[in-house]
Amino acid sequence: MKLKTRLVVSFLIITIVPLLLSALLGAAVIVPQLFVLGKSYGISPTDIGEYMNTSFALINKANNMAGDYVKEEILTDPEKLRDAKTLAHINDELKNKNSYIVVRGGGEYLYIGTNLTDIDVINQAVVGTLDGYEFLRQYGQIYSVLHTDEPDGAALDIYIFTETGDILPEFRQIIFSIVAMQVVILIITASILVYWIYSSIIRPIGALRVAARNIRDGHLDFDIEKPDDEMGELASDFDEMRRRLSESAKEKVANDEESRQLISNISHDLKTPLTAVRGYVEGLRDGLADTPEKQAKYIHIISQKVDDMTRLIDELSLYSKIDNNRIPYNFREISVKDYMADCAVDIGGELEEKGIEFCYYDYLKTDSKVLIDSEQFGRVLTNIISNSVKYMDKPKGRINIRLSDTDDTVIIEEEDNGMGIADEDLPNIFDRFYRADASRASTGGSGIGLAIVKKIVEDHGGTVSATSRKGTGTIMRIELKKIIKEKTEV
Repeated sequence: MKLKTRLVVSFLIITIVPLLLSALLGAAVIVPQLFVLGKSYGISPTDIGEYMNTSFALINKANNMAGDYVKEEILTDPEKLRDAKTLAHINDELKNKNSYIVVRGGGEYLYIGTNLTDIDVINQAVVGTLDGYEFLRQYGQIYSVLHTDEPDGAALDIYIFTETGDILPEFRQIIFSIVAMQVVILIITASILVYWIYSSIIRPIGALRVAARNIRDGHLDFDIEKPDDEMGELASDFDEMRRRLSESAKEKVANDEESRQLISNISHDLKTPLTAVRGYVEGLRDGLADTPEKQAKYIHIISQKVDDMTRLIDELSLYSKIDNNRIPYNFREISVKDYMADCAVDIGGELEEKGIEFCYYDYLKTDSKVLIDSEQFGRVLTNIISNSVKYMDKPKGRINIRLSDTDDTVIIEEEDNGMGIADEDLPNIFDRFYRADASRASTGGSGIGLAIVKKIVEDHGGTVSATSRKGTGTIMRIELKKIIKEKTEV
């Protein structure tokens, strides 16, 4: 669920849940208390609402009920008004309704049911110096009076005072119940929202914190829970960062291993020509080459070994540029027919010196132009030819180059009759430092020649592939895009 939807639901919970709980708890708690209140003060269920809206009406009702209670008590036996214990009992019953009684007869007070009200205040009600409204306004009490006649003809006045400064006990209980009910509702609603927020926000944040600690400690192989909301989107982005960091770490390990492999290969391949150079130099120094012909042969071999070392160092330098995507290119629009014809002349001369037969075939339909860096693309051809020469195992070696085209591309194929490549090794030959088997590894090389070929061809917008049969030979195929110029209407 989206976070926006959760917020809407939370709003509905805040508004609807309290209303529902208020209705349920009100029906279970408040309504019974209202009926008890009505029964206590003689109010019918249909009139309870009216009395609840006007507190004075309820207090006045309490005063009237207190008067009715006093009437019931003294009608059965007026002599009770002379009995202090009976008056105290009646007064105690009236205290539950915040009322008390005062009995006066013969010009003096026979009973006063409170010690909290000053006698001067009572006098103002008894002697009538203040009417009921003024008495209520000044002292916060209402009163009523009952007049009775005793058998001997003496008159007694009974005053029922009801305090308005305090809430009636039953009314106080209802208010307390309402407050308690609202507290319970708030606790329930808050608990629902806290659980909701915890499950949708806090828990995913906790999972992200754990993930961050794992990343900090270098542990990158783990899964992150992804909820179907905005937090899930954040977790997905975080997991993508973890995945890329993991790939970067693995790539760094692989690069470090490749660098170690390169250094090992270069060291091994430099050791062979260096050993040969040292041997021939010592032969010249010790006079083993005692004829001009032998000396020329030694010098020629030394020159070849120095060229091999130079080539290895150049490959190392180019590898560094490849690794940092810093190969310098100078692209120019050139005729592929002329360019390949010149290259064929140079290649043919070098292969003739090595005793390898070379044939060049031009099957181009038209003279097409391509956008290439002639120097870097020449390195491509050199690496491919060198690879074929290096793994030539036939007494009569043969290398062919065929040039053809399609409507959109120029195709350059180089074919040899060397030892070939096994099917399981063929997909990996363009990987850096890959050597198919021990027999190929024994021929030397840094293992990055064909990787350089692939990188340069792809930087030219082309593709390179290979087909081979073990023991028969290999075909390298390069495709480059033609420069096609739109015809302008005259």
